[in-house]
Amino acid sequence: MPRRLPPLNAVRAFDAAARHLSFTKAADELHVTQAAVSHQIKALEEWLGLPLFRRMNRALALTEAGQSYVPSVREALDTLSQATERLIRNDSAGPLTISAMPSFASKWLVPRLMRFQKRYPDMDVRVQSTSQIVDFARQDVDLAIRFGSGHWPDLQVERLLTEDIFPVSHPSLLKNGAPLTCPEDLRHHTLLHDDYNISWAVWCRAAGIEGVDVERGLRFDDSSFTLQAAMSGHGIALARGVLVADDIAAGRLVRLFDVHLPGSLAYYVAAPPHYFTRPKVKAFRDWLFEEAGKTP
Repeated sequence: MPRRLPPLNAVRAFDAAARHLSFTKAADELHVTQAAVSHQIKALEEWLGLPLFRRMNRALALTEAGQSYVPSVREALDTLSQATERLIRNDSAGPLTISAMPSFASKWLVPRLMRFQKRYPDMDVRVQSTSQIVDFARQDVDLAIRFGSGHWPDLQVERLLTEDIFPVSHPSLLKNGAPLTCPEDLRHHTLLHDDYNISWAVWCRAAGIEGVDVERGLRFDDSSFTLQAAMSGHGIALARGVLVADDIAAGRLVRLFDVHLPGSLAYYVAAPPHYFTRPKVKAFRDWLFEEAGKTP
């Protein structure tokens, strides 16, 4: 059976008026007008079919029905308030679950996470690496970092990082084997491909070169595998700048040539709008943008 419940705002107005025995003081507590409190009380009395107050000249008193109603109303409101506080506390103190593509998680997010943990040592972070789009209504995820165009209905979306696309290789390929001094030299090397990047055909057209077989080479379904192959000296990869910034800085990869293409997609932070008001989500979101500002 459905619960038969009175309107909550009217119950709150009754509780405040019963404690103060004054509509004016109740209005001050609730930050509304005295007329609004009077209207709420009248609406509750009509809903109950019982008078709750005796309105006397310059005085207010509870009726017998009002006196019997007060303890239960107060207990119910206290229970609701305590349950709400516990829920908010648990939400703030519980683990923070982040969803990100495997390549972004392994190449950018995870290497930086220790700095977040040092700043917030009591916050447990869980990273879910997946290429699937998060369904916030059905999955226990607090924040998603997505790669795409930024158009996801019903979500608050903020651009985190843009990117350039350019070739990279292990430094040893510049010293050993076939020359690698200009884009045309790619015809002598193994090309590495992945499914989340601008194709070699597009890059070669932008570089104005011909004679390179852009279909040959090794192919992977994730950018992190492609970059690992490049770091192992297996060939030349087209890299997204965001994912290789640390590897280039550390000398594990080198950027080749002067030709680069602006990526048509970007990395975005996304979640339902009200998620961003949660303290732990806001803390992580602010930290992400701080780290993004340091990324070359």
